[in-house]
Amino acid sequence: MEEEQLVDAYNKALDLEKSGDFDAAAKAYKLVLELDPDDHGGASVRLASMGKGKSPTRAPLAYVATLFDQHAEVFDKVLVQDLGYDVPKMTFDMLTKQSLTHFDRLLDLGCGTGLMGVALADFADQMIGLDLSENMVEIAYDRDIYEALYVADVEDYLDDNDEDKWDLITAGDMFPYIGDVDNLIKGMTDNLTAGGHVIFSTETLPDEAFSEEGFVVGQHQRFAHTFDYINLMLTKHDFKPCTSKDITVRFEQGKPILGHLILAQKQT
Repeated sequence: MEEEQLVDAYNKALDLEKSGDFDAAAKAYKLVLELDPDDHGGASVRLASMGKGKSPTRAPLAYVATLFDQHAEVFDKVLVQDLGYDVPKMTFDMLTKQSLTHFDRLLDLGCGTGLMGVALADFADQMIGLDLSENMVEIAYDRDIYEALYVADVEDYLDDNDEDKWDLITAGDMFPYIGDVDNLIKGMTDNLTAGGHVIFSTETLPDEAFSEEGFVVGQHQRFAHTFDYINLMLTKHDFKPCTSKDITVRFEQGKPILGHLILAQKQT
C-alpha cells in the first residue's frame, strides 16, 4: 500500500462526502477500503453514517487508535473546553449520590488522557487505566494517578484478564466506538467482584434512527444505542436493574449530543 495513494484516495472521498455527493463518496470510500483493509481512516463507519454501508459491529481498531493518537495533544482542550464534555464530573456526582465513594480496585476502560481518573482519584485504593491509543496513555501516565496503564483493546483485555476482580469498572465515552456491546458487557461482569459496579456513558438518537439491532452509526461516525438495548445486555449478563440519567454527552457543531449515564451492579 502506497501511503500517498491512500491519503489522496481518502481526501477525495472526504471532499465528496462534505459536498453532499454521497453516492460518489461511497464509491471513493470503498476504494479506500481496498487500499487499506485495516481501515485506519474509518471508511467503514463513514459509509454507515451516510447510509451507504452496513453498520459494523464496532469501529475498526486501527481507526480508533489512529484517531486518538492524532488528537492526543489537544484532546483535553477540544473535548472539555470546545465540546463541553463533562462525563467524569457526572460520574463523580452519580456515584456520590449513591454513596459509592470507596472501591478497592477500579478499572478505567478507554481511559484516554485520564480525565475519569482525575475525577475519581480519591475513590479507589488502586486504579488501572486502559486505552487503545498509545499517545493518550502517555498523557495519562504523566498525571501520575494510575497504578498501571495498558495499551490494549478493551474486549481483548477483559477476555484475557486472569488477575483479581474489580470493584468498579468505568467507561466514559467508550461505548460510542463499539456498536454490539454484548461481549463487552459480558467481559465487564466476568471481571467484577460479586456486587461490583459498572458506570458508563452512551450516546443515543431518536427511536426512528435505529434498526432492530439497537445500535447505529450516527452522522458524527460514532455509535448511538437505545437505552432498551443497553438494558437488555445488562440484564442478560447478570446486572441488576440500573440507575440511569439522561445527559448531554457533548456538543457537536453547536448542537447537544444526547445520551445516558448508566450505573449497574453485578448480581451477588
